Amino acid sequence: MKKFCGFIVSAMLMGGATARAGTDLDDLVVTASNADKNQLLVYDTAGQLLQAISTQGQGGVSGNAGGIETQDGLVAVVNFGSNSVSIFRREGHGFLMTQSIPAASSPVSVAFGRDHLYILGTTEVESHRMAGPGVNAHADGMATLLVADGSAAQVGVVENQLIITEKSNVIETVNLLDDGAVTGSPTLVQNIPANVNAPFGLVTRGNNAYVTIAHADEISLVRNGSVLTVTPSGTQHAPCWLTLIGPFLFSSNSPSMSVSRYAVYGQKIVQDASVAAQFNGSPTDIASRDGLIAVIDGSGSVSHLSIFSVDEDGNLTLKAVETINNPANGVAIVAGGTHD
Repeated sequence: MKKFCGFIVSAMLMGGATARAGTDLDDLVVTASNADKNQLLVYDTAGQLLQAISTQGQGGVSGNAGGIETQDGLVAVVNFGSNSVSIFRREGHGFLMTQSIPAASSPVSVAFGRDHLYILGTTEVESHRMAGPGVNAHADGMATLLVADGSAAQVGVVENQLIITEKSNVIETVNLLDDGAVTGSPTLVQNIPANVNAPFGLVTRGNNAYVTIAHADEISLVRNGSVLTVTPSGTQHAPCWLTLIGPFLFSSNSPSMSVSRYAVYGQKIVQDASVAAQFNGSPTDIASRDGLIAVIDGSGSVSHLSIFSVDEDGNLTLKAVETINNPANGVAIVAGGTHD
């Protein structure tokens, strides 16, 4: 089977911003249209579209994860075509755009942590300090990636570092100052498998980072700048993007059109279910929160947003599927109430 991770090349165009009135107690699921006129698309957990609001930027990103991230009622969305990141603040069942943050290079992935927003672009990674209810538009730290050839995929935060994947066979770390700002130059992660082929997605918890090596059909555990464990994905090909719920790691496998479940503990990554969910298209991003998992998949000019509940044994129950008439980019779950 040809191995690949789903690339997003276009997205649906929707009308002006609309929102449905409601309480502010429920979780919301967000994705982005990724169109020339990019929009944040907001759904409830039943799959109903509540809002489509302009990011005031251009989409066009592909082959990445973490293009949308959330923290404390804020949502950050990459605008690849206009070198910017849009910041939205939650208001009830909708969002209000509050800022447009310029990026040093076309942004592909964002992450919150250490009182900062981190922006991964095609050639640089940069840190922006959180400022009251928003984000400082000026970077307080920046580093050029090791390869910087446009293959950057995702950025994540571990205890005192950022971890970054570039699909040109690089997993790297960048140190953070005590205040969370990026400092110094990236360092190549040690003990990367000899058969490394296209590092793609990652998810972090504490000082652990789980990283896919997609075209080698492997998932690795990185800690303190070194690969400690590598686990094959078995019958499911090209694990691309990852999310964690409790002791379970879920991978979306683009060419196999599936999600797999792994149990993770210590340095162990053990496949628990090769197929925990199946899709009609290739998954392009996955996110979790509050006992929910959301997956974006795409097939040709159509994509789908699938929302699952997760029980204590890691079993997935489909709650909703929403069809989008063109591929969308990124997915995140925003916790109910004012703060995450």
